[in-house]
Amino acid sequence: MVKKIEIVRFAPKNGEGFYDSLKKKIDAYFKDNNIDPHANTAMKVKTFTIVAMYLLPYSLMVSGIFAGNLIMLYGMWFLMGVGMVGIGCSIMHDSNHGSYSTNKTLNTWLGKIIALVGGYEVTWKIQHNILHHTYTNIEGLDDDIDAGVFLRFSPHAKRYKAHKYQHLYAWFLYGLLTLQWATIKDFRQVYDYHKKDLLKKEKLTLSQAMLQLAIYKVLYYAYIFAIPVFVTGLPWQHVLGGFILMHFTAGLALSCIFQLAHVMGECEFPEPTDDKKMMNSWAVHQVLNTANFAPRNKPLSWFIGGLNRQIEHHLFPQICHIHYKEIAKLVKQTAHEHDLPYYEYPTFRNALLQHGKMLKKLGAA
Repeated sequence: MVKKIEIVRFAPKNGEGFYDSLKKKIDAYFKDNNIDPHANTAMKVKTFTIVAMYLLPYSLMVSGIFAGNLIMLYGMWFLMGVGMVGIGCSIMHDSNHGSYSTNKTLNTWLGKIIALVGGYEVTWKIQHNILHHTYTNIEGLDDDIDAGVFLRFSPHAKRYKAHKYQHLYAWFLYGLLTLQWATIKDFRQVYDYHKKDLLKKEKLTLSQAMLQLAIYKVLYYAYIFAIPVFVTGLPWQHVLGGFILMHFTAGLALSCIFQLAHVMGECEFPEPTDDKKMMNSWAVHQVLNTANFAPRNKPLSWFIGGLNRQIEHHLFPQICHIHYKEIAKLVKQTAHEHDLPYYEYPTFRNALLQHGKMLKKLGAA
């Protein structure tokens, strides 16, 4: 049975404490340098480039020129999966946070680009913006650490015997992430969020959301499956195989990117007191439960929308990720000034290894 969420309260702000001091520095940085905290020209160029990374392989595939070449055909599906990652991390993510532009209408429509890759912006915004960003790593409130019975992401979640091996099989399940979005998860979440009274945040009723979602899915499967099969005559079994390959590629990559931010050995999984209060303020809570990785990897930082700098993103989701590299210096400095940790892994590989160790630890008896 789905229950309404029980609101927890974070500790009050501490006057000239960490977040107040940091926010003044961040505001001064943008003002003094005459920089708009939203998308700049580089971000707009990136947007067109990444959308092309998804649509160009699709166009080549449905053109029929690879009809007799299965290696190239599956290669196009794989490249589309890579493009999905870029769209999700670099475009949809910022837009649905309202950080892409000062124009709310533009943010809204760019946020809907998630429908192009099989998702639904309404459920994504509720799960990510409302639940995850507010209640990061809090069991029962942060849906990002609720992975059902097969994965245990929190030391407070129920443990099953199979979890002993989750550090081995988790990677396969990670690959199913976006495939769930494209099939059943969005429908289930619409119903669950309706029961939790969260659809109201998006000014939608259950019937409105279900109708909108159904239309999205019909259009999605029409262009991603029906057109390749019925218009170009590609063998349906290879279209299905390519579709699965595309989603597995995107699901595995996206899961690894997001799990490295919070399901790590240093991150805390605090619980509220009996009267639903947290020990720390919201900003301190974010710092203690979030980690960065591969900060010097420029190609990775460009492609995944700065989500390797999750500390900055969680503290300032309203700032476009294109600016994270510069404000990270201020965040790290201010954290140290207030005796707070700043968790950061030097490489993507190192972070993956540490995440695997954390999965093993959470799965142990």
